[in-house]
Amino acid sequence: MDIPRKWFDAAVWTFSIAFLFLLLGNEVFAEQKLFQSTHPRWKAECSSCHIAYPPELLPASAWRRIMSDLKNHFGADASLDAANAADIGAFLEDHAASGKFARSSALRITDSAWFRHEHHEASLSPRSASRAASPLSDCTACHAAAEQGDFRKRSLRAGSAR
Repeated sequence: MDIPRKWFDAAVWTFSIAFLFLLLGNEVFAEQKLFQSTHPRWKAECSSCHIAYPPELLPASAWRRIMSDLKNHFGADASLDAANAADIGAFLEDHAASGKFARSSALRITDSAWFRHEHHEASLSPRSASRAASPLSDCTACHAAAEQGDFRKRSLRAGSAR
C-alpha cells in the first residue's frame, strides 16, 4: 500500500472516531442541559398560570424587574405576599442566565435574542397546528417535556414548527 493511501485511511478513521465521540458526548451530557428544580414555591406559584419557566431563560436583571411588578404581570395580577415574592425572586436571580444569555434586556422570554435565534424567525410563523393555536409563550405546544425543563429538539411534538 502506498504512503498517500495510508495517510488518507488514517485521516478517515481519525475523523470517524472523533465524530463518534462527539455524538456520544452529546448524548451523555444532554441530560445536564435540562433545568431541574424542586423549589416548591417557584414551581407552585409560577406554574399556576403557565409553565414555571426555568430561571436560566432570563438574566437576573429581568427577573428583578418582573418580580418588582407582579401586580401588572403581563396583563394579569400575579401578586404574592412579601415572603413568597422575596423567596422566589432570590431563587430566580440565583439561577438566572449567565454568559451570552445574560445580555438580553427583554422581559419576555420570547423577545430575547437567543429565543429568536433558537426558533428562527421563519419557524415562528404559524406553520403547524400547534403553533397556529398557541401563543409563543406556550412552550408545551411544541415541547412535549417543557414542564420538566426539557426544551431539546428531540422532545418536540410531531408536527411542531421546528
